[in-house]
Amino acid sequence: MSYPTVSLHAMCGRYDSHRSTDDLSAYFDADDDTGGAVPGRYNTAPTQPVRIVVYDPERERRTIQAARWGLVPFWAKDPSIGSRMINARAETVTEKPAYRSAVRSMRALVPMDGWFEWRVGESGKQPCYLVPRDAGLLTAAGLYSWWDGPDGRLLSCTIITTAAVGELRTVHQRMPLLLAGEDRAGWLAPGADAADLLSVPPSDELVAGLEIRPVGGAVGSVRNEGPHLLDPVPEPAPATLF
Repeated sequence: MSYPTVSLHAMCGRYDSHRSTDDLSAYFDADDDTGGAVPGRYNTAPTQPVRIVVYDPERERRTIQAARWGLVPFWAKDPSIGSRMINARAETVTEKPAYRSAVRSMRALVPMDGWFEWRVGESGKQPCYLVPRDAGLLTAAGLYSWWDGPDGRLLSCTIITTAAVGELRTVHQRMPLLLAGEDRAGWLAPGADAADLLSVPPSDELVAGLEIRPVGGAVGSVRNEGPHLLDPVPEPAPATLF
């Protein structure tokens, strides 16, 4: 079956990560190093603080860190560049100067309960929430970087995206690079070659388990927050001539 490809934005720029850090720590078997600085959010937007999972070679443990969404390369003159680096394309991430070193040794997992995209149709732009039907946790591949600034060190991150597949293409041409099972451990493994994982499309089983849920327009404002943003709404009917 073929699906029409539609797009509003070139990036995946809003997601839901409302679970507690304690829940994430248990799920990933990771130490919590956030100090409670990053509460869960239903409407996570670029430049906001988020939780990421990284591997600490000194402790030989996974840890949860607080990072700003929007990668700031170590060589950047100021952190404002991060707002334009919220996503990295899986197809080119190993070639781009901003990401080459990070993809070799600074890989992260980005936990999310779901993500938002805007479907463009005859009736306008309809926000959709893409979420596992079984309410399971999603894990996106990410990268992180440390930047030394006048106010101290800044940890930042980006989410890797790949081409959307199946029915997801009716919403957006891109999607987060979702990792499952052993791929999560492989992505964090020190010295591992990430090329294989970057080229593997999301599994049919994973994609089939996702719900495309139309939601209200309130999610479009970063000022809005709360579980009501996930409530389903009727999708506008296609426009007719009569």
